[in-house]
Amino acid sequence: MTIHKEGYSTLAVTFLVLAAVNAGIYFLAGIEAAKYSAIISFGVYALILNFFRNPNREAYIADGAIIAPADGKVVVIEEVDEPEYLKTKCLQVSIFMNVFNVHINWFPVKGLTKYFRHHNGDFMAAYLPKSSTENERTTVVVETDGGKEILVRQVAGAMARRIVCYAKESEKISQGDQMGFIKFGSRVDLYLPLGTKIDVKLDQKVRGRQTVLGWVK
Repeated sequence: MTIHKEGYSTLAVTFLVLAAVNAGIYFLAGIEAAKYSAIISFGVYALILNFFRNPNREAYIADGAIIAPADGKVVVIEEVDEPEYLKTKCLQVSIFMNVFNVHINWFPVKGLTKYFRHHNGDFMAAYLPKSSTENERTTVVVETDGGKEILVRQVAGAMARRIVCYAKESEKISQGDQMGFIKFGSRVDLYLPLGTKIDVKLDQKVRGRQTVLGWVK
């Protein structure tokens, strides 16, 4: 287990702020108050440190498999129209990440990135259906070796204020490669071709890079 690079600056700033706050309490209120402040500060810092953990996991690699792009809980499995790029009816599978989940995102399939866009937007609760189209988000489309297009959308939540995406158009990517990172609560939507065999259920907890969501021909 290591710390993800996206957490370095946040952790450094948090440490300096907490240190300054505790020093101020010590000089203004004395050592007893500073002890309680230090305990609270340690807990806060531990939670943030845990948020930016980067687990060492072996990726599940298989042709046709669609692996979970994130840790979390499956909150949507339904047929929808995807209006941004695919412009057709698809099967949407969405994973909600709470603040205790690992917040790294991984590519669910291997192939060629055909499309990438970042959209500014709101920061409403990520579990709401309209967050997929109204919140800040990124959209990435990967064309598999079999010619299928898989759309992956990172969606910011009420607490998430920064989405990081490493995808670039016309780039070959491997299944399980890191796609990006979302800070502090969010979701990832997958838009899959109709006919995709889904192996997960609503409310099922999934493990990014390892749980197989389904299979596409």
